[in-house]
Amino acid sequence: MLRLPKEALAPETAEVFCVGESAGCWTTRTHVILDLRSEDEDGDEEWWDEEGRLAAIVPVGAELACGDRRLLYLAWLLCVQNRELDDDVPEPAVPAGLAKLSGPLQALADFLRLDPDLLDAAPAASRPLAGKKPSATELRRWVAGLPGADKDEMLLRVLRGDAGLLRSELLRRFHGATEDPPAGERRTAGDLLAAAEERWAARQQQKREREVAERQRREEAAAAAREQRLDKLARNPVRTWNQMAELIATKRPKHYDTAVTLLLDLQALAVREGEIFEFAEQMIRLRERHARKPSLIDRFDRARLD
Repeated sequence: MLRLPKEALAPETAEVFCVGESAGCWTTRTHVILDLRSEDEDGDEEWWDEEGRLAAIVPVGAELACGDRRLLYLAWLLCVQNRELDDDVPEPAVPAGLAKLSGPLQALADFLRLDPDLLDAAPAASRPLAGKKPSATELRRWVAGLPGADKDEMLLRVLRGDAGLLRSELLRRFHGATEDPPAGERRTAGDLLAAAEERWAARQQQKREREVAERQRREEAAAAAREQRLDKLARNPVRTWNQMAELIATKRPKHYDTAVTLLLDLQALAVREGEIFEFAEQMIRLRERHARKPSLIDRFDRARLD
């Protein structure tokens, strides 16, 4: 929950964005309360009691008080994500800077479990934030143009201890109110969900393409490495047959596995050299010779060494 004075956030503004169970608002005599809820897939609310994670979110209240409406838009987007709005409901005025959230706003988006694809779709209608903060000269010129009665009221509020809230109000006035885009250009909740779905599908397609490319690369690398082994093996296959026989003679399971690996290479070499029938005859004799070694014969069968 966030509490802001009505002077910093008009109740009617909060009500435009906080429109569901996931993000709601209400007012007291002096304040507006925002209620944002984070739920897991089972609908259970999650309590964050880690001071560091909560502290990362706290500054969003000050940002909102200074006129940054991105927090409110994230609240509305949460209602869209949780299907609390009809598809034809138009989005509210889109604040600037959605493409690059501040650290506190990103922490809030993470806390709310906002869908990254939905967050990626939202900035399409958001203009960039102002490139730099106003200079002292710009602020001085703007202050000089304020009506004298406004300045007197500001001084009185400072003396009454209202300086923090006053600063937020003045910054909002300096930057000016955000103009709503023409109604015909506004997207709807359904438009945003569809855009997020398209981004998700595109990411999945890219992921599949990367996986296929990586698998092909591994297969090509494995094939090249095997060709190198076979080239080396072809120079003296008898030595490999003898090495395989020595391994089997140890009667150790792990040596059986190594012997099977050598036999698979010998089989591949026989296929490549057109000598598969000769290899098959060798395997028949090998099976007959070691027929009383069921563990070894089982390894031959599983490796399809015939």
